[in-house]
Amino acid sequence: MKRLYGIRGAVTAENTKDSITESTVELCEKLFALNSLKPEDFVSVQFTLTNDLDEMNPCAALRRAYKGMDVSRIPLFCAQEAFIKGGLAKVIRILITAYMEEGAQPKNVYLKGASQLRPDFKDDIAEK
Repeated sequence: MKRLYGIRGAVTAENTKDSITESTVELCEKLFALNSLKPEDFVSVQFTLTNDLDEMNPCAALRRAYKGMDVSRIPLFCAQEAFIKGGLAKVIRILITAYMEEGAQPKNVYLKGASQLRPDFKDDIAEK
């Protein structure tokens, strides 16, 4: 039996189309693989960006550059992250809503310095 889960992650990027695309794809590749997600598992994928990233929408980046599966039928959405004084800059955050087997342990992923956003996820993937 499957149930609905939320899977979180974040990555930093430079404010260029290439960097936002590369970081978005890297984050999604790891999240999708670690959680064994298939297109039919997804309900939606929501991204947020800090206000200093305005060169590329991560939804468009994922649709154009991700080759691991067909994401064209997965509802993707992006919004600007609320500005918080002293918050980490140049961050792309993701929330995946997907069905996984009951009792699954969703694996969250924080890359390229974004692990400081969630030190409580110390056992989750955090690199670079």
